[in-house]
Amino acid sequence: MRTADQFSSPPTDYNVVVPDGWFQLALDPQDRDRGIVALAELTFRGQDNVPHLKHQFMQDLQRKAKDAYQVGGTELYLSTMAVGPVPLASSLLISVPGPGEWPETSDAAALAEHLADRGRGEDEEISVVELDAAGSAVRHRRREAPDPARQLGNTLPTTTLTYYVPIPATTRWLLLNFSTPVDQLANQMVALFDTVAGTLHWG
Repeated sequence: MRTADQFSSPPTDYNVVVPDGWFQLALDPQDRDRGIVALAELTFRGQDNVPHLKHQFMQDLQRKAKDAYQVGGTELYLSTMAVGPVPLASSLLISVPGPGEWPETSDAAALAEHLADRGRGEDEEISVVELDAAGSAVRHRRREAPDPARQLGNTLPTTTLTYYVPIPATTRWLLLNFSTPVDQLANQMVALFDTVAGTLHWG
């Protein structure tokens, strides 16, 4: 496995290792609907008396997938894991923003300063970290107010963890954007997100 500093030209791919209970939802419009139906069937298996909830769930997925695709999303993972009856709702969107959407730099410290200048709230942490294979990255954790209209009625704060990772030999960035509305387990979920981010490597 090559580390970031061993690339003299841009990598052709990246890889991350996600938990077995995370469902990969295709973002390409041609494949999107098939994945949404499959995830809805998996989520509501054995529950034939909630067609309205299932329909809402599929609409929410459709909106998330479209939004993700429009911001340069390459992969979207959604958790199907649970502890007993409690679903461990979470997601990971991997994206590559278009040219000009971030400062023309490959320096993590410079990007961290740029993000901090945009305004840091009380529930926000920005730091520069080292990923084993992917190299220096900006780690940005924040806690946001709920948006029931967009989150299937969720009324709990959402914790978001974003890793901004410079793509070797370029001035572009790969974003790993993790999110969970499970507020009471936010720290444990963030620990899982950190573990997944740590598996990122270039190919």
